Amino acid sequence: MLAIFKNGLVNPPQELNSPASPQGSVSPKNPEEILKGFLSDACNGFSIGFGDKALLAYAPPEPSFKAHQRLFCGVNDTYCIFWGSLNNLCTLNRQYGLSKGGNEAMFVIEAYRTLRDRGPYPAHQVLKDLEGSFGFVIYDHKAETVFTALGADDALKLFWGIAVDGSVMISDNVDLVKASCRKSFAPFPPGCMYHSERGLMSFEHPMNKMKAMPRIDSEGAMCGANFMVDSYSKVNSMPRVGSEANWATWGQQGLMIYNYRC
Repeated sequence: MLAIFKNGLVNPPQELNSPASPQGSVSPKNPEEILKGFLSDACNGFSIGFGDKALLAYAPPEPSFKAHQRLFCGVNDTYCIFWGSLNNLCTLNRQYGLSKGGNEAMFVIEAYRTLRDRGPYPAHQVLKDLEGSFGFVIYDHKAETVFTALGADDALKLFWGIAVDGSVMISDNVDLVKASCRKSFAPFPPGCMYHSERGLMSFEHPMNKMKAMPRIDSEGAMCGANFMVDSYSKVNSMPRVGSEANWATWGQQGLMIYNYRC
């Protein structure tokens, strides 16, 4: 899967941007080149563009990766690429009034729309209720917002980075991200969620702030930072619950910077 967000639609933590000067004989590819390569290599893959705002690309998993399904779904201008599976999907579908045949991508969209429109539960609580290995990217075209999350069990990997043209890329394929982002990329932190209006936070430890852990690669170059929960730093308050809260009370969190060599 591949998601590309342009023109400031997503403002990732500044520590994701590597201060290292571009080096090497191979020039970084722009996101459109990455997309073409993704589709040419994928079997039955497709992409959807949203003007100058976003691109979503999806391909079914290869037979050797059947353990981790990939799903694509779109409902009322909200689109989701889901990777993995939820062990308690039947229970969640009943809770949200969905049909028994609904898949994980359909459920995630419905959960997102419920949070967006009514906000009956804190976002972190909804994600903590998901049992299984999962990662997903949601693009709400009407609201022009992005919501992504990765399960806490660390069984799946997502990567995000800042491309050569300033776009933000999210993919489960690290080579795609590196080809355009060079050093300005990092693994997406497990047990965390990102909303384009409210930033990055841990849904496993919502009372704690996040800290940036700068990475230095084997060439000695500074890369995009890893992000981890800071067990010693707390947020000022928890998000409120209720229809007035919505995403506006996601919780403002600062990023504390630590030195770390990988």
